[in-house]
Amino acid sequence: MKTFIASVAAVLLLALPGAARAGTLTVKGSDTMVILGQRWAEELMKKNPHIKLQVTGGGSGVGLSALINGTTDIALSSRPMKDAEGEKLRTRFNTTGQEIAVARDGVTFYVHESNPVDALTQEQLKGIYLGDIANWKEVGGPDAPIVVYSRENSSGTYVFVKDNLLDGEDYTSSAQTLPGTAAVVNAVSKEKNGIGYGGAAYAKGIKEVKIKKGNEAIAPSAENIKSGKYPLARDLYFYLRNKPAGDAKAFIDFALSPEGQAVVTKVGYFPVK
Repeated sequence: MKTFIASVAAVLLLALPGAARAGTLTVKGSDTMVILGQRWAEELMKKNPHIKLQVTGGGSGVGLSALINGTTDIALSSRPMKDAEGEKLRTRFNTTGQEIAVARDGVTFYVHESNPVDALTQEQLKGIYLGDIANWKEVGGPDAPIVVYSRENSSGTYVFVKDNLLDGEDYTSSAQTLPGTAAVVNAVSKEKNGIGYGGAAYAKGIKEVKIKKGNEAIAPSAENIKSGKYPLARDLYFYLRNKPAGDAKAFIDFALSPEGQAVVTKVGYFPVK
């Protein structure tokens, strides 16, 4: 996490408390994407000092709500917009919005480095997060209770896991909710019986769990995520109310350029191009 801890301070340069400054392009949402958004903003502003960007997190749901409420120009989201959100956007602004995939990611499950469990099936992960599996010995680990960490319900990653792993069922009531992926990683790194999840870029100081599929254990590697072989691969998105123009177009064009996609790789995610 050293790279990310050092770069968190960048938000102080990119954002002011309260309302955005006049003429500032506001970008808000996914905590999975906020570091990436900050890096893109930093690089673009170096090359174009006249462009001012404010990049903040809060979760995908927060960013999409801000887009619907008209309080951000671009929403960062680690999940697709829901039909209900799209309907609210259409009702308020008479637009279905613009969805732009800007990076690839694989939702990764983390355990403590000392944990002997290297791989789990999706059914086992589902059982853990529904509370049906409560002891590591049930999945080949030590005789110890599983300490489950999750994200808050405004998180796109929370929603992605609920929809794609838990089949829409509710998380176990014993799951400890944490405000960001960095907090989940930190908690798992200190709790030898812990398990958590988040974006691939944050997997530092913990062990990544492979997903067992048949006789194969599939790692959340660059190759497997880019190809879609890793079962929990996903796109990361920008959402806008209308077709991008002006500074918003410049920001998106940079994010999708070879230079911008190189930033994706440096941060720890995977290019869409």
